[in-house]
Amino acid sequence: MTDKTSIKPTKAARKVDTKQVAAKPILLSGGNPQIPKGYGDAPVRAYIAAMPGWKSDVGRRLDALIARTVPGVHKAVKWNSPFYGIEGQGWFLSFHVFTRYVKVTFFRGTSLQPLPPGASKHKDVRYLDIYEDQLDEAQLAAWVKQASQLPGERL
Repeated sequence: MTDKTSIKPTKAARKVDTKQVAAKPILLSGGNPQIPKGYGDAPVRAYIAAMPGWKSDVGRRLDALIARTVPGVHKAVKWNSPFYGIEGQGWFLSFHVFTRYVKVTFFRGTSLQPLPPGASKHKDVRYLDIYEDQLDEAQLAAWVKQASQLPGERL
């Protein structure tokens, strides 16, 4: 049984088939890449590389901004989305590709100031939809820093 209070992967989950990561992923509805579940930088890089068109650049910028803002951040791909978290605290952010935008999910978004614009049916979650050429890196970095300091989700 795995410990749900940690974001540390199980031994089986750490083994990512490099052939699966290296193969060209299938794009699901809206262009979201289908990437095998995995922990660490490699599956996240594979996901970002498979993002279609301008969204791949947004993914690279998001990943770099998060890594720069939260040194030592833990990364994973789960449910065909990159996740970012702090060891022992859980996941604070993920993003997902849609047809016209990239959706950033802040798991404790209602605690961020100013409040991210996208509402959710989940009481604590807030979203940011990033369209082509519309990434406000300064505001996003402020939200990422705040989010990383809050208790994360245990997914």
